[in-house]
Amino acid sequence: MRASVTDLPVKFAEVVILAGGVAILDRVSIDLAAGQPTVLIGPNGSGKTTLLRAAMGLVRASRGRITWGGRETSPPTRRAIVLQRPVHLRRSVAGNVAYALAAAGVPRAQRERRGTELLSLVGLQGLGGRPARQLSGGEQQRLSLARALARDPAVLFLDEPTASLDPVATKEIEDIVRSISGRGVKVVMATHDLGEAKRLAGEIVLLHRGRILESGRAQDFFAAPMTDEGRKFTAGELLV
Repeated sequence: MRASVTDLPVKFAEVVILAGGVAILDRVSIDLAAGQPTVLIGPNGSGKTTLLRAAMGLVRASRGRITWGGRETSPPTRRAIVLQRPVHLRRSVAGNVAYALAAAGVPRAQRERRGTELLSLVGLQGLGGRPARQLSGGEQQRLSLARALARDPAVLFLDEPTASLDPVATKEIEDIVRSISGRGVKVVMATHDLGEAKRLAGEIVLLHRGRILESGRAQDFFAAPMTDEGRKFTAGELLV
């Protein structure tokens, strides 16, 4: 059962995050509200991963405010994150999901049924008994999604979930993202793949050197970027 309190919207207000005196995020202000997926784009080192981790609550703001549903302190019970290189337990596929369900506080009597539902949702039905570390790269990423969804999140953060995957595995992940979004979960995702951003995004956020250069509806951004950096990036030019 979903809790009555939601983590949405996630709001950044003039957020600065420093590492070794360097601004990884520089005066970032953004509202991540319910609705279609928000996709973060930008070159390596632009701050995409740091923004996701901060929105999850894994990184504190050096300056500025981050709030979840209007609260400055919010335990991550209604949000989940899938990192680019997830690590799985030395257990079966079903065992990994069962562990995630237990950690999420799902009653023991409900875990088998819920685990079966989650594996079906990510296309891993029939693989519950296989050791998780013997899965292919795409299958491991789908297992990571199942584990994240065990928390029944209101918002799901994805850090380049299709990096290094072949086109077939990429399409499988994208289909799952659409399905998750269609169930009312807010997806906030980082990607280097402009094609993927066009296919999935309702909203685009372009980051460069820790700052947001553009944000808004994806169709507007791709039709007519408002900044020189946006025009260069969508044309495949390097941002330095």
